Amino acid sequence: MVNILRGKGPLFILPWRCTQACTSNCLHCGFASNSPAPDALGTEETKRIVDEIHDFGATYFGISGGEPLQRKDLPEIIGYAKNTGMNVSVITNGCFLDDKTFDNLVRHEVRVSISVDGPKEINDAIRGKGAYTKAVSAMEKTSKAGLLDCLVATLANVDTTRNNVTSEDMEHIIKLAEEYGARWVVIHGFIPFNRTKEHLAKAPSPEQYEKIWNQVYDLRLKYKGKPEVNVYCPFFARVAKQRGLPDFNDWFNNFFLGKCSIAGKYMSVIENGDVIPCSFNDRIRLGNVQNKPLNQVWDQLQTSELTLKLRDRNNLKGKCGVCEYREICGGCRTRA
Repeated sequence: MVNILRGKGPLFILPWRCTQACTSNCLHCGFASNSPAPDALGTEETKRIVDEIHDFGATYFGISGGEPLQRKDLPEIIGYAKNTGMNVSVITNGCFLDDKTFDNLVRHEVRVSISVDGPKEINDAIRGKGAYTKAVSAMEKTSKAGLLDCLVATLANVDTTRNNVTSEDMEHIIKLAEEYGARWVVIHGFIPFNRTKEHLAKAPSPEQYEKIWNQVYDLRLKYKGKPEVNVYCPFFARVAKQRGLPDFNDWFNNFFLGKCSIAGKYMSVIENGDVIPCSFNDRIRLGNVQNKPLNQVWDQLQTSELTLKLRDRNNLKGKCGVCEYREICGGCRTRA
């Protein structure tokens, strides 16, 4: 199995969260609608971040948000990143894919991931009215151009009385990926960070997680890698192990995206140049790329007291501490 998690340097992809601004107000997102970070870096400063990420050895320059396509200088930044030789990817809700933006993505062969959380009724209840139609329109457009790479979903209940975290909803997304030629479907668990903590009642229950991850495992078997289904949640590894996934160690080490990354396995750069070890945890800052090279940040991360403590499973407490699957799961430190 090809290792999708490594590149020329320590990381295959090093994401840049370019903005917190977004017109949506999704239940599972940590950023409030239309609230850009006040200290976001400008275009020229951002280009220096691109240079740092390139020098770090990343194969992909990943762009996330908020909603990246709302950033006015994004076309210029994308072009600059491509000129370094890196591939570029962007994750978007599809609501701002106008002709000018689309032409820029095509010109620079940007790999596009589109967020969608289920059928129209469910998706729009989570993301806002009209979001589903715009997302599907973006899928069609990027698919025809050969840019559509991935569909990204996040598990959330629409309200506290309705169980809408179902295999039917997840299969709907997989069928969309199949129809429009996306290679991947990535399903996220509900992670409480920033304003998302206000919506904890919408998070799946432990019973829902147990049921849906087993159903997702079945869907992986059903679709046989076309599209490939991956899960961004550490608990899924335990399900895969219990279900007897063939070549589990190879899958876990080289393919599985859901391992907790905060213990020195990941970095991303946010709007003001700060480096964080987890996309869902802004509380831990490793330094700022404007005054500390990424290679230095990475080296310090590997040996920091916090990293070593988080990496040692003997420090896990409670149920996680005594679980026989703690070495392959380990839980989510942000959730904890």
